[in-house]
Amino acid sequence: MTFLQSILFSILLLQLYFVNSNGNDEEFTEELLLKPLPDRKVFAHFHFDTKTPPSKTYGHHHRLFPKAIYQLVQKFRIREMELSFTQGRWNYERWGAFDPMSSSNAKPPGVELWAVFDVSSDQVDANWKNLTQTLSGLFCASINFLESSTAYSAPAWGFRTFSGKLRYGALPREAVCTENLTPWLKLLPCRDKAGLASILDRPSIYKGFYHSQRLRLRSNEFSLDVSAEEPGIVLEQTLTVVLQPQSQDTRSIYSDGRLLHPSWSISSIFGRAVTGRCVLANLSTIFVELESGLVSGLSNLSVDLEAGRLGAYDLGSEGSWSNQGFELSVKPDRVIKEVNSSQGKSFSILYEYSVDKFDDNEPFDLGFIWKLPVAWSCLHSPFHASRFLMGSGNQRGSIAISLRSTGSSGEGFINGGGIVGDVCKVRVDIFQVVPWYVKVYFHTLQVYVDGKPELLKDILEKMHVSPSEDRVSPGVMEMILKFPCSVKSASIVIDFDKGFLHIDEYPPDANQGFDIPSAVISFPDFEPSMNFLDENSSTKSPMLLKLQEKNPVISYTEILLVPLATPDFSMPYNVITITCTVFALYFGSLLNALRRRVGEEERFLKSKAVNQTRLLPRLLAKLRGKQQEPTQSSPSSSSSPLGPKLIIKIILVAGVAIGWHYYTE
Repeated sequence: MTFLQSILFSILLLQLYFVNSNGNDEEFTEELLLKPLPDRKVFAHFHFDTKTPPSKTYGHHHRLFPKAIYQLVQKFRIREMELSFTQGRWNYERWGAFDPMSSSNAKPPGVELWAVFDVSSDQVDANWKNLTQTLSGLFCASINFLESSTAYSAPAWGFRTFSGKLRYGALPREAVCTENLTPWLKLLPCRDKAGLASILDRPSIYKGFYHSQRLRLRSNEFSLDVSAEEPGIVLEQTLTVVLQPQSQDTRSIYSDGRLLHPSWSISSIFGRAVTGRCVLANLSTIFVELESGLVSGLSNLSVDLEAGRLGAYDLGSEGSWSNQGFELSVKPDRVIKEVNSSQGKSFSILYEYSVDKFDDNEPFDLGFIWKLPVAWSCLHSPFHASRFLMGSGNQRGSIAISLRSTGSSGEGFINGGGIVGDVCKVRVDIFQVVPWYVKVYFHTLQVYVDGKPELLKDILEKMHVSPSEDRVSPGVMEMILKFPCSVKSASIVIDFDKGFLHIDEYPPDANQGFDIPSAVISFPDFEPSMNFLDENSSTKSPMLLKLQEKNPVISYTEILLVPLATPDFSMPYNVITITCTVFALYFGSLLNALRRRVGEEERFLKSKAVNQTRLLPRLLAKLRGKQQEPTQSSPSSSSSPLGPKLIIKIILVAGVAIGWHYYTE
């Protein structure tokens, strides 16, 4: 090492020392949220958060932040990005849609990707295509199919507002497997070898009813007014699963018909217990949530026991982890109670556990034991949204979006909705992308309220349409609708025609149909969040901060399967087969006639005949036990190379060739 290199190395070490001494270092936290669901299932949400300071103050070398993600940000100048892999569909009616976790982590089946770039408008499409290729190789998926202009769109304001630098794409048919989860886990500092990620047993996860892994990226690397205290890049990795615990209690059904929920533990639903935290994590915490509906059900539960009624018991007290309704096998480190709930008297409760004090010798295996049957329901969004096809045949049809009221009270609508001209209105935003071969006629849009047709000017406030172009771009529809708060049901219907594809544009399973991605239904006036006391909210837990964020309620509709007119794929096979057969016969006969030597063939036939005539004397000689003396055959006379048989064959092959030539002409 030269003297100049030594000086540069010393300067680098001093720079790293001062950066770390100022406390401006990378941070990594791991958290897990467990929650019982009303339909006897368990909701589990893993949240891994990695932060790194801006490169201007910290440099380009990182200790915890994954290098692959940092290179993505620097190479493609990403401002914000979200990628999700989902298997199954979120059940909005049973699992809820109004709490912060459900609204943020319920994703459509398949792959969903959207990104915002900090580049000029003419470079956005090029960066998007390069990003899809890179993510496809990074996560071992077919994300590169989104590079085609027919597979992605540029929302104006229906999805998110980013002034034309946003690109959105979805692959509804993408299968999710361990090949996608393994690269996702490799982005963690401890991977799945230690910490909360070590309990992610593949069979336990993929046999669940719902599984969604998400990667959210926020960056201010290219902002000019960023301060040194703000994180440069924030990487959120979340994994949301819904599992069914196995009931082992024979007393699950009571005499009055009530059904007891199955008890569960971490080892029973994941196959293993937590053996400690990741040594590189600043925070490792597990939360157990009792949502407001469950708390109300426990408070109203009355039993004939000596202790009296459970309604007089305070579930927010320190001893609420063991009561007459349920019991936690481990005493929580802290009980966090929601205050100033938007649901009035109902409130949620969080039990917090720190994983720092557990290790391999003493693993953490939290158990949730039910004692009495409890019935409750989750909080729902203002409307249940669903989408379906209408019509029959392979020529035309209609797409219908149905909005059904969840039965909420008028007070809930007034609190969430807006007052327009002394009339309560509920705002509904719809964002829908359709492929180019589904030719939508936007002028046929009709809106029905409670089964009656309504004028568009009375319901439709704003609309942006981007018609599709054949083999170039999909169709995009963005709408803002405002319905009266007293509405019970509403429907939006639009007609379309089915296009024709070239034979090489059909997928291998064309007879199954073609998928239309899920439509995004959002309610901007409703922003669910949870409020905690100041001493609880002052913690650095990203999970608690997420629960307190105000984000609009978002729902995804079903994926539509559109059957298109498909050709008879057996006909090309038949044509290829008969053509190859004719060519094989033609060229085989021609080569056989041109390359065979007639003289050798005649000598072979004569020798064969002579051998057949000598076969009987040889057999008689063997039977008599005498050796037959070989007779010297006379040399055969050479025949003419151009015999009549050869001339006939050549004429026949030439005739077939001339006939085939005229037939093809």
